[in-house]
Amino acid sequence: MSKANQTSEIEQTPAFETSLKELEEIVTRLESGKLPLESALNEFERGIQLARQGQKTLQQAEQRVQILLNHDAQSPLDEFSPDAE
Repeated sequence: MSKANQTSEIEQTPAFETSLKELEEIVTRLESGKLPLESALNEFERGIQLARQGQKTLQQAEQRVQILLNHDAQSPLDEFSPDAE
């Protein structure tokens, strides 16, 4: 995949947080039970797409973390402290 294609794909893919928020809204609408069947099916389909996209994003993030951790297996990890700068 070329750099231009990657950029285009990134621009077309909503941010993880945006997708998660949309997915939560879809679940709320579906749980309300007030949608007509066709609308509910469309919402469900969109929800499945968002869930798969989110799962893919999380898997990629996990792979990046594993690569970073495996880069130098001999170096010890330091305790994380949000106050440390």
